[in-house]
Parts: sequence; C-alpha cells; structure tokens
Amino acid sequence: MDKFRLLFQHFQTSSESVMNGICLLLAAVTVKLYSSFDFNCPCLARYNTLYGLGLLLTPPLALFLCGLLVNRQSVVMVEEWCRPEGHRRKDPGIIRYMCFSVLQRALAAPLVWILLALLDGKCFVCAFSNSVDPEKFLDFANMTPSQVQLFLAKVPCKEDELVRDNPARKAVSRYLRCLSQAIGWSITLLLIVVAFLARCLRPCFDQTVFLQRRYWSNYVDLEQKLFDETCCEHARDFAHRCVLHFFASMQNELRARGLRRDLVGKPPEALEDLEGGSGKAHLRAVCSRKQVDHLLSTWYSSKPPLDLAASPGLRGASLSHRAPMVAPGTNLSQHTDV
Repeated sequence: MDKFRLLFQHFQTSSESVMNGICLLLAAVTVKLYSSFDFNCPCLARYNTLYGLGLLLTPPLALFLCGLLVNRQSVVMVEEWCRPEGHRRKDPGIIRYMCFSVLQRALAAPLVWILLALLDGKCFVCAFSNSVDPEKFLDFANMTPSQVQLFLAKVPCKEDELVRDNPARKAVSRYLRCLSQAIGWSITLLLIVVAFLARCLRPCFDQTVFLQRRYWSNYVDLEQKLFDETCCEHARDFAHRCVLHFFASMQNELRARGLRRDLVGKPPEALEDLEGGSGKAHLRAVCSRKQVDHLLSTWYSSKPPLDLAASPGLRGASLSHRAPMVAPGTNLSQHTDV
C-alpha cells in the first residue's frame, strides 16, 4: 500500500509533463469506456430525450470531477483562494492562471467523450428523434400525429417490428446522424483553430505577466509540498527523540533492578549522543506540542512574506514568545507532550 500511495502522490505533483500524461491517460480511458459501453435507447417518447442527453452529458461531468480530483493544483488553488491574507497578499491573477490551467486539463477527457458521442451519433439520434419535423419526410404524409410520434420514438430501435426495414426510419436516423456528426466535426475544428491561434499568437504579446504568473503558481504548489515534507521530517525526528527519551528515562529503574549493568556509571546524557543529527537544529528548535500547534496555526493564518531579508526576524519572534527553547542536557520530558 505504501508503494501505491507514493505512486499516487508522485502523479499528484504539478509537473506539466506528469499532468499532461494524466490527461492523455484519462482520454484513453474515456475512449475505452465509450467503445465498451452497450447503448440501448428506451424508444419511449417520454424517456428518449432524457436518456440520450443524460448519456451525452453525465459521463463527461463525472470525468470532469475526476480530472479535478487527480490534479493536485486544484486543491492548492482553492487553499490559496481561501487562506487568510496575513503577511502575504493574495494575487487574483495567479489564482486565475491556476484555475485556467486546472480547467484546461480537467476538460480534456469530457470533451473526448462528447466528441465521440457526437461522431458516433447514437446518443443524438435517441435524444432528438422525437423533435424531428415530420414535414421534411414524405413517408409521414399518411400517418396521424399520434402515429408519427410513436414512429419517431421507435427510430433508434431498428429491430422494433414497427420500424424494421422501414425507409422512413432509415431516413430519419440518417438525417439525425449526419447532423450529429456535423456538430461533432465543427466542435473539433473549432477547438483545433482556437488551440492553433493561442499557440501561434501568444509569442506576439508581452510574456512578462504570463511568466510571472506561471512562476508564482508553481511556487505556491512547491512551497506547500516542501512544507508538508518538512513537517513529516520533523514528526519523524520528534517521534525518534521521544522514544529515545523513554528508554533513557528507564535507566534508573534498570539500574535499581540490576538488569543493565553496562549502564552503571554512565551519565544519562550519554544516550543523547544516539540522537545525532546536528544538521536538524532548525527542526529541533520546535520541541513541544505547544510550539508545533502554534507553528501550524501561524503557517495557515499568516504565511511569511516573500522577502527573505525580512522573514527570519519575523518568524523567530512569532515562535520565541510562545515556548522556550530547550537547552542542551535538559530533560526532554519537561518540554515534550506525548
């Protein structure tokens, strides 16, 4: 399970290549799902439109939500929008850029489903068979209005006895299928033209704003990811120190019972050498539950300003007034809440 979890977290990164790969994967899954789907129109006047439009629009909605779910940047965008401003102002331009990037990738699979359904034509025929104008077809001249509506409702079901081998059914089905394919190819051409123009005309305009927003959107994502990784590293080191302190606190009891003669004459501080990690001083400065809770609360409510020259003093002051640092050789139990 750990391997699958790490793999899923890897695919949730905001790397453009990874996210584009996920979009292609969802598109391929969409094609496979549509090709394996067994389409059966109810051929009832009341339910044809509901079934056809539902099959045309409901799966794309589910695929759109899946696209938002697997994209880590969608969560980062919402967090950036909802966070308190604190020492760092919120830039609506960055949020708009992130929103456009998320929507662009999340809409890929739904558009593939809609285009496949339109080019195939079955959903369109089922949804709009009752809406065809009978006057466009000469075969309905001798039918009453009720017979026409019943016949049109049976058009998607070519094996039904009422419309089997009927040229009128073939004409209506061919008309709706051609209309559906025309709409599908028109949307495909429109999307290609828009993508082509966006790709070719973008270098003609000033790229400063675009580069800034792309940089800071990546920064917001990477900053949160690095903060989570640092918290995990601190939690692991904190737990390690608490376990070492537990074993160290048992020394007196072990000596009294004579179970550990090798510890007689050794100071309790000798076990602290096992902790090591002098390079983790920035993590070990936060050494109590009160400090950790304050750090996490401060990170959410008042993120540091994007100015490294001013940040250290501000962050140090915010921590120092809540909990004292631990001096070397001090008993860890006085400052640790487990």
